[in-house]
Amino acid sequence: MRVLIADDEPIARQILREHLDEIQGVAVVGEAANGLEAAELIDRVKPDVVFLDLQMPGLDGFSVARRLKGSPAPSVVFVTAYDQHALEAYNIGAVDYLLKPVRKERLEQAIARTRQQLGPVAASAPVAAPVSAPPPAAAPRSVDALRKIVGRSGGEFHMLDPADVIAFQADGELVYVLTANGRYLVNHALRALEERLPAPQFRRIHRKTIINTNHIRKISPLSSKRWLLRMSNGLELIVSKRMAGAIREETEW
Repeated sequence: MRVLIADDEPIARQILREHLDEIQGVAVVGEAANGLEAAELIDRVKPDVVFLDLQMPGLDGFSVARRLKGSPAPSVVFVTAYDQHALEAYNIGAVDYLLKPVRKERLEQAIARTRQQLGPVAASAPVAAPVSAPPPAAAPRSVDALRKIVGRSGGEFHMLDPADVIAFQADGELVYVLTANGRYLVNHALRALEERLPAPQFRRIHRKTIINTNHIRKISPLSSKRWLLRMSNGLELIVSKRMAGAIREETEW
């Protein structure tokens, strides 16, 4: 499946590209930083699907989608920080409507829907060299440990050093990273984070929480079975006696 990404935020393009690079059978063949570039690149590289941000300079995502031509025209997936335009998106034929920050699991659902719509077309289409404006950075290997963590606060993206991370916590479908400077949304599930964070520095202590053991400041008994962890930012977490003991042993704390 040949994919083109259009978003005026470089970090948003990078995040989406990294997730797409990890999905088998998907090739990012172009990137655009605004609506006009997107329209031109679509005509040149003829992708199977276009991931369009709604708010872009020149032409917005809806305008780009309405200009699509060809037989068949590429499928469209809108990617935006705003949920109020979903009905309009589906009315013009979008396959899916994703909210930022996009989680990999949700992106995989959108790709699956697109494959159903395209049928054998995407599987048989040749893959050309990526075309972008500006050229994308080389995609990271998915097996690498995370060197930086992208956290979102409002409309801004922050590049966070794992050493500064105190904990990751899930709240429903959302996952937040906690640092001394605040709380940020991340676009990884806890399971994916657990696989790519170095152990024993990072340890999952609960189905909703991963901690950076370097930020533990105190371990105190609460009862015969429960202990209290106090983190460097004052966060308090309750863990089992076995878990508290394992943390102390693994980290030589």
